[in-house]
Amino acid sequence: MSNHRCRGCFGSNIFTFYSLDNVPVHSVRLASTKQVSLNFPKGNILLGFCLNCGLISNLLFDPMNMEYSSGYESTQAYSDTFNKFHVELAESLVEQFDLHNKTIIEIGCGDGEFLGLLCELGRNTGIGFDPVFEDQDLRRFKSSNLTIIKDFYTEKYIQIKADFICCKMTLEHIASPIEFIKSIRAAIQRDYQTIVFFQVPDVIRILEENAFWDIYYEHCSYFDRSSLAGLFKRCGFNVLNVWKAYGDQYLMIECQPDPDCKVQDEISRADIMRINQAVRKFQQECQNSILEWKGIIRNLYLDGKKIVLWGGGSKVVSFLTTLKIMDEIDFVVDINPNKHGTYIAGTGHVIVSPVFLGDYKPDTVIIMNSIYCNEIKNTLREMNLSPDLFCV
Repeated sequence: MSNHRCRGCFGSNIFTFYSLDNVPVHSVRLASTKQVSLNFPKGNILLGFCLNCGLISNLLFDPMNMEYSSGYESTQAYSDTFNKFHVELAESLVEQFDLHNKTIIEIGCGDGEFLGLLCELGRNTGIGFDPVFEDQDLRRFKSSNLTIIKDFYTEKYIQIKADFICCKMTLEHIASPIEFIKSIRAAIQRDYQTIVFFQVPDVIRILEENAFWDIYYEHCSYFDRSSLAGLFKRCGFNVLNVWKAYGDQYLMIECQPDPDCKVQDEISRADIMRINQAVRKFQQECQNSILEWKGIIRNLYLDGKKIVLWGGGSKVVSFLTTLKIMDEIDFVVDINPNKHGTYIAGTGHVIVSPVFLGDYKPDTVIIMNSIYCNEIKNTLREMNLSPDLFCV
């Protein structure tokens, strides 16, 4: 057990089960040179599972290590697969909650892609918050009712009211999720019809698949459906729905503020035991998965195969860092042109365009997210390339 306190319920009954030292504190900040990459700030990971509320968190996470500013490149909008998912999600939310001529807040909005969709589809007014926002020209969006504030969403913006509050792939970056959700509930006050929508990675998939590449420093909080619902209940919300999407990689939750503030069952012992079982299985089997991948790559390298990884985001940083891969792989491929010519944080691998593969002609491509396998296969086929493919 651990001496740490849970950041989801302040309990002390925490079981530690996975550790990793000297990992980059950011996974998608662009490194301009190999030397910058190799000297990237490092931190340590110690995952702990709270047997009270079900939250899994990095107990060694220090928010002072975070620098959400220029050079942060996390967009997935260059992928047709992801854009299709984004459009379908936006359309379903607009229809389900009648988001027409409403005011929408998005916390952690990136460059406003999803918020812009919601505004365009329902003629809504959108207000986004993100400290790394750089694109000051919003004319690319069809909606003119879109404002993005280059800042964190905090209580100083409590006066901004909304019919719909959206937060995608941000809660997992928050050191104290209970304080964050409570602040949102406080901002809503008595507007009981306000809908709150959050999206986070699903930790059960990570645990069951031994997906060590999905564990990285800046993801300090990990949720399953019951621990996520329990967090919102604990903070004064009624949970309307929780579901999975995008190849079961993402968890979605819809809530409304609870006008009665009644005590609710936060998470059952059966749910705690279910998460605990997945945690114990991961603890027992993850090291074997790491050794297996080390063996695969080492054998390919010794056979003289040219190997590239496809996907220059957080997964590849964790994959390379955990496996301590250096010489065996020279290049990482990504379709995002903003990443081309930059370097993977911590390991110094250069990111190249898919076009580069036409001359390089890799023997093996390791795809860092299986949901993009068909998209990548089609790209390779169009380039008359037929390397061996591995999908993690």
